[in-house]
Amino acid sequence: MQKRVQEDKQSLRQSETFWHDHTRLLTLALPMILANITTPLLGLVDTAVLGHMSAPAMLAGAAVGALILTQIYWVCGFLRMSSTGLSAQARGHKDATLSSAKVLWQTLAVASILGLGLLILQAPILTAGLALASPSDAVAVHLTEYYQVRVWGAPAAMLNLALIGYLVGQQKTRTVMIIQIIGNLVNAGLDITFVYVLSMSVAGVALASLIAEYSMAFMAMYVALKQVRGITPQASWFNRAARKILMKLNTDMLLRNLALQACLAFLTIQGVRFGEMPAAVNAILLQFFVLIALGLDGVAYAVEALVGEAKGANNASEIKRRTYQGLFWSSLFAIGYSAIFYFGGHGIISLLTEHQNIVSAALTYLPLMVILPLLAHWCFLYDGVFVGLTKSSSMRDTMIISAIAVYFPVWFFTQSLGNISLWYALLAFLLARGITLGWSFERLSQRNALCDS
Repeated sequence: MQKRVQEDKQSLRQSETFWHDHTRLLTLALPMILANITTPLLGLVDTAVLGHMSAPAMLAGAAVGALILTQIYWVCGFLRMSSTGLSAQARGHKDATLSSAKVLWQTLAVASILGLGLLILQAPILTAGLALASPSDAVAVHLTEYYQVRVWGAPAAMLNLALIGYLVGQQKTRTVMIIQIIGNLVNAGLDITFVYVLSMSVAGVALASLIAEYSMAFMAMYVALKQVRGITPQASWFNRAARKILMKLNTDMLLRNLALQACLAFLTIQGVRFGEMPAAVNAILLQFFVLIALGLDGVAYAVEALVGEAKGANNASEIKRRTYQGLFWSSLFAIGYSAIFYFGGHGIISLLTEHQNIVSAALTYLPLMVILPLLAHWCFLYDGVFVGLTKSSSMRDTMIISAIAVYFPVWFFTQSLGNISLWYALLAFLLARGITLGWSFERLSQRNALCDS
């Protein structure tokens, strides 16, 4: 009887701990959600400024130039992921400061090499971008003008990926939010100053973004260096063994990102092939996807930090507890998104376009947008879990399997239905990623391998 009472008390304590610790997860998640939201909102300033210029070719040229660099930076997002996972684990180590300093200097070295590489390859990247976009002569002129200024921000962009990842891993999400908001405000303010006051046209918009990128990098670097308390890099941190670990982790993340990018690029390109209207509809629907990602990524970032910290402390039970907490909150966010899209989807679509024929066409896809968060939140959350665990091979394998075995086959067998087949494929793909990642996690748990390197 006494044993039963003790077990009940222990169970109660665990339950209370479980619910109490939700506060910590939300404290980390909410700043990242706010930071994610401000970025696209303030990014609209670029479009608004360019949209009021005399020549439409200016807007088109700058937009394509920005897209070229954005796609490259997005693919390099593996740097953010690896930095977060390693930083979070370092925070959980006994000697957290020294371990964190090691991660910081290692990831900064990788970021510096990538940034320098992009500068060296700027000419062939531009040539490839022009070849793929096939712009008119007028657009090509403004595209080149924008790109040749903005590309010099590549080192800062790579450093930002590494530093933001590091700070998230250190659970400094509020600081990350402040840095990103300040950076975006700097960009918006300089946009207006350079274009309307100094009459710098497209080059002014590019220069504003460049200065904002370096401003964010300097702010993040200042905070990160304070975090490691002046510990300088050691040669042993960059030996062959260390380089091998970093290379494998970053290569796996890169392949994962490329597979995801291939699916999204296929959706866009194939939509264009279906015609002008389907392409316009897809552009609207992708905004729904972005809205979903903004919220769910915030929860995933919090889970990355907490799971990574638990792994660094070699605490498997804490890893599982943080994972299931994350699933609880991502489920609530998903239900909230579905409710918003169900009751307000028509209004959201009408805000995104004034063309009634596009609105009518997009509304036929609205039921898919309603169920999308419910199917997708699993993969967002488990991505965060595996980033925290630095189990990069699992992320790589599940992404590639979901793309090859689910996304493209579903599209192939439903393509007779037209453009909607692409969205059936995307929904199936997101669900497959969630299932495969969840299965991988449970398999690691059953094998007591969650804390393995």
